[in-house]
Amino acid sequence: MAGLSASERERLHAAARAIRDGQLDAADQLLEQLHRLVPRQAEVLRLQGIAATRRGRFDDAVAVLRKGLALAPDDALAMNDLASALARRGESDEALTVWRQACVAAPDYPMAWFNLGRNLQQLGDSEEAVRALERAAVLAPDLLPAHILAGDALVHLGRFDDAAAHYRAALAVHPCCGDAWRGLGNIKTRPLSSDDIAALQAQLARQDLVDSDRIAMGFALGKALEDHGRHPEAFAALAEANARMRRLAPWQAPAFSAHVARLVEATRHLPAPVDPALGEEVIFIVGLPRSGSTLFEQILAAHPQVEGASELDDLDAVIAEESNRRRQPLPAWLAAASAGDWARLGRRYLERTARWRTRRPRHTDKLPENWLHAGLLAAMLPGAHIVDVRRDAMEAGWSCFKQQFYRLPHFACDLADIAAYTRDYERAMGDWQAARPRRVRIQRYEALLERPEDEIRALLDFCGLPFDPACLDYHRAMRSVRTPSASQVRQPLRSDTARADHYGPLLDPLRKGLAARTGP
Repeated sequence: MAGLSASERERLHAAARAIRDGQLDAADQLLEQLHRLVPRQAEVLRLQGIAATRRGRFDDAVAVLRKGLALAPDDALAMNDLASALARRGESDEALTVWRQACVAAPDYPMAWFNLGRNLQQLGDSEEAVRALERAAVLAPDLLPAHILAGDALVHLGRFDDAAAHYRAALAVHPCCGDAWRGLGNIKTRPLSSDDIAALQAQLARQDLVDSDRIAMGFALGKALEDHGRHPEAFAALAEANARMRRLAPWQAPAFSAHVARLVEATRHLPAPVDPALGEEVIFIVGLPRSGSTLFEQILAAHPQVEGASELDDLDAVIAEESNRRRQPLPAWLAAASAGDWARLGRRYLERTARWRTRRPRHTDKLPENWLHAGLLAAMLPGAHIVDVRRDAMEAGWSCFKQQFYRLPHFACDLADIAAYTRDYERAMGDWQAARPRRVRIQRYEALLERPEDEIRALLDFCGLPFDPACLDYHRAMRSVRTPSASQVRQPLRSDTARADHYGPLLDPLRKGLAARTGP
């Protein structure tokens, strides 16, 4: 702020406070006044860029931040904010370049390292993400998100002890940090101790907890109590956490069922594809969460021709782009979409996911809820293979209830909703699999446990892949696994994964709802 008068500095501070508090109109007014007074002041331009980013005006933000950097080329704060605007505009590669420049310009500035690491992690580069996030945590030991995201990245790389150390470093700063407890609880091969259970219960007794921390700790406590065989207490902790989640945003089961029914009907009348081979590079893995999709991706990713891309949002994003373009929600516009439209959407998906095929010719996309779009793929990516992973419905449903999902509303917060969602999913996938048996395979988790080599050979054959013995030793594959199952898929197959029977009548709402299913 060199060169500013006392009153100008006060206006700049007031503008920064207004941005912090979400009062963007007031911030814009103050910054415009300052810009007229001192048009070549880099800090004024930087704050204008931040305000534009907060409003979602990313083009304006990038332009004004570049002007600021032209005046102060070594300003790491401006670089950091420019990179954020670029990332929000979808230019992830350039954003990473600018964050790296900020780290060089100011190697002791923790937020540049943190943002670099966070975005590398989102893009699947966990190795470099760890280095950046650990640097941020060293520079700012009280920066909780740096410890949490470093822990998450280390889990994805299979470095569980190092991950736990970061989560516990966060708890040393903030003992009721829900994300830290969530991280520890998700290292499923390292159960929480009796002392951890006592610490969790003590923190949950506090009256000053925010909902997000209380919910995350509730899930961690439920998992720990189950591991210690205290099943009624585990159910009570999980039911309380789920009830809090559901109050934030209730799931509307009847509306969802109606939407699925409309989608199934609409996909019966899709046009024949322009290019039946379009999308043969892609293997979609779909199903209920917690059914073994990460395990099957790990098996496929051990193959030298397949890159495991984990849970991608690209298919959903392409469909959303088309819905926005047509100004109609799915499935209202399906009848008007031509074969050419579907080919365009398929090419758009392949363009968005091209980076996953730079080292290997094929990639997996294992976002479980992509099952909702499985029927559309007959026209959009007709060459793609779809692996529909099925696990015993009681076990899968109970496992969903135990897992905290962050996208709300979510069906997993209520046992009856889980059963209804399972019925909708199985009916829809049954319809689509019957229509395209050569492109949709129902892959049963329990069959893999019983006949591992036979099932792996059949899976590879379905995907058009030659057998490779590395797929039998999938747990040795060195790759980043970015799901809650990261620790489990690095272990050999286990047959003792059933848990639901321990809860007896407590799970009757799920049991009764699933009994209404048709088919296996």
